[in-house]
This record gives sequence, C-alpha cells and structure tokens, in this order.
Amino acid sequence: MAPLRFSANLSWLFPELPGLPARLRAAGSSGFEAVEVAWPYAEPPEALASAAREAGLRLVLINTPPGDQEKGEMGLGAVPGRQAAFREGLEQAVRYAKALGCPRIHLMAGRVPQGADRIAVKAEMEIVFLENLRHAAGVLAEENLVGLLEPINTRITDPQYFLDTPQQAAAILQKVGRPNLQLQMDIFHWQIMDGNLTGNIQEFLPIVGHVQVAQVPGRGEPSSPGELNFPYLFQLLEDEGYKGFVGCEYQPRGEGWPWGRELWRDDRGCFLLVG
Repeated sequence: MAPLRFSANLSWLFPELPGLPARLRAAGSSGFEAVEVAWPYAEPPEALASAAREAGLRLVLINTPPGDQEKGEMGLGAVPGRQAAFREGLEQAVRYAKALGCPRIHLMAGRVPQGADRIAVKAEMEIVFLENLRHAAGVLAEENLVGLLEPINTRITDPQYFLDTPQQAAAILQKVGRPNLQLQMDIFHWQIMDGNLTGNIQEFLPIVGHVQVAQVPGRGEPSSPGELNFPYLFQLLEDEGYKGFVGCEYQPRGEGWPWGRELWRDDRGCFLLVG
C-alpha cells in the first residue's frame, strides 16, 4: 500500500507571493515534491521549467486555457462554436506540458452559454465535448500525455459549468473510450454535488487520474473546520490503492501548507490530522 503523495496547487497556495517562480520556491521550501497550476501561460515555459528544477519540484497537472474570461468563459471543451479555439488552446497546453515535463492536462469543459437553458443545450454541448475529447485524446497520445475531466459543482462554485457530477463525467469518458482520458476527482466538488464519498470513491477510483482536496463548505485546508473527515478519506484512498497525486487546492488560512506538518499516523498507521 503506497503512501499518498501531495502536490501544491500554486493557483491557490502562497497567494501572498506574486508570480509562479516565487510560489515554486515557496512550495519547495515547504517540503512539497510536486506542484500543479491551473494556467501557467503568463510565464515562458522554459523559465518555469528552470524554476521548478531549482526548487526540486515536478509539475504534475496544468489546465487547458480558459478562453476569454472577460466574456465569462471558463474552458472551451463543450462550448458550441468554440471548437477551433479549444484545439488552439490544447496545442498551447501540450507545448507547456512537454516543456515542463507535466504528464496530465485538465481538459476544461466550460460553461453553459449565457442565457441558454442547461437542459435545452445539454445534448448539443455533449456532442461538441465528445468531438473535442476524441481529438484531444489523439493529440495527447502522440506525446504520451493524459487528459483529465473534472466535474465542478454548480451549487456553489460555478452554476453555469457544464460538467458537474462524477456520473456525468464517467458516462462521457465511457462514450469516448480512450484509455488516456481519465477522471479528476476534486473531493470538494464531489461532496457538494452528491456526497456519498465512500461509494463514489470506490466506484470511480479505477478511472481517476488525479485527486484534489479542500474542506467543505469553506474550501479551507483539510484540517480546517468542516464536513469532511479527511483522515478517513485519505486512509480510504490508500486502502483502495490510489497511487496518483493529491492536489492541495484550497484557500489557506495562513501558510500554504500548515496542516502538512500536522498530518501524522497513529501506532496502527492510520491518518490523524491535528491542529
């Protein structure tokens, strides 16, 4: 049973530091061995790769570009009429992933268009998503990369996001049928949308390529007050044989990794979180 490995999400942690190079140094100094970042595209990939090497870190996850955020876009994978922009963004993400040695790319589905009815456009958006995912799977396979689908909750975080439950994401993955496309499990989103974390983790873990964590409902670190019993969930992930990274995607109360030094095991080897 392999121990869990944690990665620092630099889009969330160390918010007091400007720019990714400074956050990379902070993550390395805090004891992380791996990091992830949503959108690294403001920095040249060679500079980021150099900063990561100097900090002793490896990049394990990036996202495809969000699109035109001024127009409310948050990913393009399922957005009708934006197929060309999605493919252009995918090419950029692949260039960065190769330069950074990053093996996984989150293929962002995007939002239901403004003013559209979710139910009315669901079928069309799924057709677009399937088309784009099949294209992405081929592009990624040529570079030995993995694409990830992440459901984002529509109750709190993003009411317009197209992909919002693990069941929906798993059904789409099954329709695409490509082995280098997997599920991204953000426990924060899964708890808000469906709960039943034990059952859902056991059911979907075989197709999960990456995990992210935050407490519910405040989205703080796992040791902060909230609904979730993270010692139990971490132990469950280990017991079920999860071997990937667990991304720390939360709003820190202070330091970016305060609870990491408080994560211990008892004399039976079980997780404890104190503090």
